Amino acid sequence: MEYYSTNRQSPPVSLQEAVLHGLAPDRGLYMPQHIGSLPKAFFNNIAQMTLQEISYAVASVLFGEDIESETLKDIVYDTLNFDIPLRHVTGDLYCLELFHGPTLAFKDVGARFMARMLSHFNKQSGSNRCVNVLVATSGDTGSAVANGFLGVPGIRVFVLYPQGKVSLIQEAQFTTLGQNITALEVNGTFDDCQALVKNAFMDKELNEAMMLTSANSINVARFLPQSFYYFYAYAQLAQREQDTDNIVMTVPSGNFGNLAAGLIAKRIGLPIKRFIAANNSNCVFFDYLRTGLYEPRPSIATIANAMDVGDPSNFARILDLYGRSHSAICTDISGCTYTDDQISQTIADTYRTCGYLLDPHGAVAYRANTELLQPGEIGVALETAHPAKFKDTVERITNQSIEIPQRLQKFMEGEKQSIKISSGFHSFKKFLLASI
Repeated sequence: MEYYSTNRQSPPVSLQEAVLHGLAPDRGLYMPQHIGSLPKAFFNNIAQMTLQEISYAVASVLFGEDIESETLKDIVYDTLNFDIPLRHVTGDLYCLELFHGPTLAFKDVGARFMARMLSHFNKQSGSNRCVNVLVATSGDTGSAVANGFLGVPGIRVFVLYPQGKVSLIQEAQFTTLGQNITALEVNGTFDDCQALVKNAFMDKELNEAMMLTSANSINVARFLPQSFYYFYAYAQLAQREQDTDNIVMTVPSGNFGNLAAGLIAKRIGLPIKRFIAANNSNCVFFDYLRTGLYEPRPSIATIANAMDVGDPSNFARILDLYGRSHSAICTDISGCTYTDDQISQTIADTYRTCGYLLDPHGAVAYRANTELLQPGEIGVALETAHPAKFKDTVERITNQSIEIPQRLQKFMEGEKQSIKISSGFHSFKKFLLASI
């Protein structure tokens, strides 16, 4: 299958080229030329299928034309060696727990899948060149990508993160690894980090000297696999004999790769009634839904820091999916925005009344479900990270001590290794060239 740029100013490319290069030459994001569909019979049996079986069926629709079936199956099964349980909280409200992977965040799914696919394509190409993965992170992307690629031969990872704007536990997950992982502490915001990555892909000298790709949701191999768990949430509701005609998926939204993947799942055939894009105070998309105008702005620091994005990259994919029609987008997606005080109140109230502990990002989605569901609808909030990753914040809100899982404790015991750089592209480019 060919992949085209959302800017439509570059020729279409193969999946291998889209994965190896990340961003199109015209600065657009790659999208599949055709989105296949699953037969209705698939949904008749989905309640009896495992996460891996469901994901392999979806992966076959997305990537089956380009990757041999047994190889694709190996990639899927190796990626998803953990569960993604759907937890009932109260009434018609559920949380899909996406934090049971190695770094306790939803990005483990896309990052692990991409690491395995990139390694496959790099071997297949027969090239002896090192692949350099650039990733900007506002929190969990860096840890998921760094751990997904740790020790993979022929691949180096550069993680760019905003100084002082990620939690200490998140930071420890990608600054203590060493080996083929380099952490770059940027004096700026996440948007500055993302701009450095995008500018690197557009720089001719850099790309002639180094093979560069991205592991942000910019990359199709990171973003598309996130559609898998929407199907698994549906399967678990079907298993509970819930009304699967009225499911609302509520997504904590920052760079919008997660929501875009959910919309892809709907195109493949998943019968989701609608989506809610839940924002913190960074509400560029919420304002777009209200006005039809997209006006990027500097990001605002919040306690839901992984969503602190003022110019979400994957907005381009959502626009593309709906033919740039504001009314069509609003038919499938509604939005909301919450302050830090509202997020804190939701964490405290949900823990006190239901005994369920939310992280700040999941709390944004969960609050949206408590306020925006219509009668008869079933709300599934995506709980994207383990609350312990935001230990100080959640403990302050709940007045309860949170035990740090052993996997996180190991990261905290490691020695921080990071390199501080400015937000200027010239210094970043100079650093990359010197690293060859």
